[in-house]
Amino acid sequence: MVGWILKKILGSKNQRELRRLSPTVRRINDLDEQFKSLSDEELRAKTAAWKAEISVIPNLEEQWKKLSEILPEAFAVVKNAARRLKERQHSFTVCDQPMVWDMVHFDVQLLGGIVLHRGRIAEMATGEGKTLVATLPLYLNALTGRGAHLVTVNDYLARRDAEWMGQLYNFLGLTVGCIQHDEEPDARREQYAKDITYGTNSEFGFDYLRDNGMATTREQQVQRGYHYAIVDEVDSILIDEARTPLIISGPATISTHQYDKWKPLIEQLVRKQNMLCNRVASEAIEKFEQSDVETGGRLMFKVKLGQPRNKQLLRMMEDPDKRRAIDKAELSFYGDTRKEELFALKEELFFTIDEKSNEADLSEQGRMFLNPDDPNAFVLPDLINEFTEIDLDQTLTPEEKDKKKAERQQHCDAQAERIHNISQLLRAYCLFEKDVQYVIEDNKVVIVDEFTGRKMPGRRWSDGLHQAVEAKEGVQIDRETQTLATITIQNYFRLYQKLAGMTGTAETEAAEFHDIYKLDVNMIPTNRPVRRSDNNDRIYKTRREKYNAVIKEIKEAHAKSQPVLVGSVSVEASELLSRMLKREKIPHNVLNAKFHMQEAEIVARAGQPGTVTISTNMAGRGTDIKLGPGVIDLGGLMVVGTERHEARRIDRQLRGRCARQGDPGASRFYVSFEDDLMRNFGAADRMTRIMERFGLEEGQELEHRWLNKSVETAQKRVEQRNYLVRKRTLDFDDVMNMQRDVVYTYRNEVIDSEEPRKLIYEVIDEAIPAKVKEYLDADEPNYTGFVHWVNTTFPLGLTKEKAEFETRTVDENAQFLVEKIKNAYERKSAYEEPTAVKSLERYIILNAIDRLWQEHLYAMDALREGVYLRGYAQKDPLIEYKTEAYDMFVELMANIKNEVLNNLFRSTSNLQAFENFLATLPQFLLREHAPTAPTAGAPSRARQPQPVGAMAGIAADGDGDGAGEVSIDLPIRRSIPKVGRNEPCPCGSGKKYKNCCGRVA
Repeated sequence: MVGWILKKILGSKNQRELRRLSPTVRRINDLDEQFKSLSDEELRAKTAAWKAEISVIPNLEEQWKKLSEILPEAFAVVKNAARRLKERQHSFTVCDQPMVWDMVHFDVQLLGGIVLHRGRIAEMATGEGKTLVATLPLYLNALTGRGAHLVTVNDYLARRDAEWMGQLYNFLGLTVGCIQHDEEPDARREQYAKDITYGTNSEFGFDYLRDNGMATTREQQVQRGYHYAIVDEVDSILIDEARTPLIISGPATISTHQYDKWKPLIEQLVRKQNMLCNRVASEAIEKFEQSDVETGGRLMFKVKLGQPRNKQLLRMMEDPDKRRAIDKAELSFYGDTRKEELFALKEELFFTIDEKSNEADLSEQGRMFLNPDDPNAFVLPDLINEFTEIDLDQTLTPEEKDKKKAERQQHCDAQAERIHNISQLLRAYCLFEKDVQYVIEDNKVVIVDEFTGRKMPGRRWSDGLHQAVEAKEGVQIDRETQTLATITIQNYFRLYQKLAGMTGTAETEAAEFHDIYKLDVNMIPTNRPVRRSDNNDRIYKTRREKYNAVIKEIKEAHAKSQPVLVGSVSVEASELLSRMLKREKIPHNVLNAKFHMQEAEIVARAGQPGTVTISTNMAGRGTDIKLGPGVIDLGGLMVVGTERHEARRIDRQLRGRCARQGDPGASRFYVSFEDDLMRNFGAADRMTRIMERFGLEEGQELEHRWLNKSVETAQKRVEQRNYLVRKRTLDFDDVMNMQRDVVYTYRNEVIDSEEPRKLIYEVIDEAIPAKVKEYLDADEPNYTGFVHWVNTTFPLGLTKEKAEFETRTVDENAQFLVEKIKNAYERKSAYEEPTAVKSLERYIILNAIDRLWQEHLYAMDALREGVYLRGYAQKDPLIEYKTEAYDMFVELMANIKNEVLNNLFRSTSNLQAFENFLATLPQFLLREHAPTAPTAGAPSRARQPQPVGAMAGIAADGDGDGAGEVSIDLPIRRSIPKVGRNEPCPCGSGKKYKNCCGRVA
């Protein structure tokens, strides 16, 4: 109560913060008036003067302090420039459409600009001009010369806003770039070099991965740092898309899927399950008619386990008595005392489906159907026990043991692959619906974004699920992919030193923005009071009744020429509504994932009299709906939501499409108990009681503000669950992020290094002592194994006797070996061209990093999938993941160094020079007295740079005493044709070759 009174007197925290900014807004407007007397050149000169002044400040913090000082003046310059463009009716083209500049910043837009400059999220209602607001902080932060980025949701908006707002930036002397999907690296680098760059989140993220994980030279990298970014539609990008990491993948080296083989059997299995569930549902109806409510409830719960969307089940859920019986059966089966009964019930089905966790699980009956002849077809062999038995079998030779182990491993891999393929096919058939989660286009499965309704070409579900869906739909099954580089959206945007965002709906997710991104939310008031009327939800028993009511409402509005925007949650729902409207002969536009080429144009026309537009979710987001003539008198745009979305934000965005800039408008949502949200997360008991209390008949509706609260409670549950999923994704990726940071920093150090040999020598200095300790720092030093490793890795030709490792300490042996390896490498490098050898040294390190990092990513994916099973042992999967990931990373860094050592003497930059070098060496194996290598100044033939993986076995310092002798292990080159053993000897002795010179050979 006290808090409420204080808030009424002092205002909310947000209101107090905005009041503190009011003097700055007044100062901006005063300066704008003063600048009216300046010429265009004088106004533009301010930009150049500020850039020059800020460029000499070396410290970023000091630069930011300077920006805050000049903020009122800089914002006034931008506002004044916008005013001049409007007064001159400046015309230009945007996305090939003619436009005239007609905007000058309102005071609330100046407020929004200040909030964005301070690195916060500005929540501004739809139609309040967020595109124009962004020009203020982008202009100010671009003055540092470090680049300012504006991140938006699709390529069209990026291009539109860059061309539209670019008029203002160009007038003030700043350059503007735009990143588009298919641009070449050179063009991208040029766009990033501009003062301000527009682009989508995925393009910025993928460029980061390509720059840090795939580029091998500075010239191939396109980005230039992460200074300041504004994220447009910040909730969509930082929250909705945050559950899916950005992944650059390449084709897997081998493809072993069997989806096409198992598809017919899975199809049969799904059909049998459908028939079984229909039969059980019919039995349940009979039991209900016989007043055996308990048995009927049990049977329908069984149907719910096997087919949650069964039509008979959904019809029964409309009846309060039957609904309560089903809920009661479900509750009793999930009690601790009835776990065995629940298991037995599941075993009566072929498989069970869990919609919440998106899983489908085969029962024993289903397994028997798929593999009737092999009871162990779905049992993974216990390799540890089997390997132990093989090792204890005295009748087998070591070679036979290795062979049997390889066979058992192969059998286990094939078994695991089969189980995995069948599991994914089952999910594809039972949980993934065409025109809901995906569409078919050009014989390909294209994923549909569940939040925006947009298609996501190029994106693929991981873990073989995409191939399973391709097999189900009978389209081409593309090869499996493996991860080459990956980062989550959260960790990409946390790279920026200053991040800001703007959206129409951030308030409900304010806690998540603060926890993950350290971003606070400020609600900016609207320029004119909002006149929208938000009506109570109408709740129906069935979808059929709900859709009939929606069509009725549309007909009534259409009859009086009031425009209607109808929001649906899936492509399937939008097409169903479209068919119903066609039947009623109501002309309409459909805007869904299938037609988003014209989305901006269709949305812009949605405010014209008599227009009916059906839109999936937030299609056309970022485009204003301006009302046509006479529409204001009809009550403005009517927004009809056909279903509540999982997130309250999406519903608010849909509502916000009407009543922009003080226009009138109305909104209403229609809900049924069959909607996924109500089925999975609604309070079933409460809904059943409500239905009983009001005695709902066919076509009757419920409408009360308390019911709105009930629906919002269900939404909050889903939001909380989704937040935990995103938080968990981030917790796991934070581990990867630290590793990624180390690897990418090392990689960039290699790319930028002027002297890569120093890095090679660092590897030698670190890796050799570790190897020496591994072999020699033990109770029983392994000198033989160590000598073998040295000679297979380096061309030193050491023998155990001549190396005399026993006479030195471990550290002295390490020092001895490091010196010999460096000497041998200097000798090898003397034959290479100096510039080419630098590129070769970079390539050796980068190749080792990239190959092993990709393998590490694959291993980390496997660890992450399997680590959840540790929860059954009462261990925290995240802690287990961190522990094992650390061990794997330590091993990765050691392996990278060893890979560098392995390739050091097996690579050359120049085949001709290398052959020239080899010609100076005797062609015998480890000869005692080999001639020394010539100096770097020795003459050699013309060199053509050409990377070659050669030099497999150079042997240097043949006597092991460091005397500088070099030998090489290469096949002898014949100067005469090969002679057969029984042919006359070519020396002229008259004897057979095998009895003469052939004896020596």
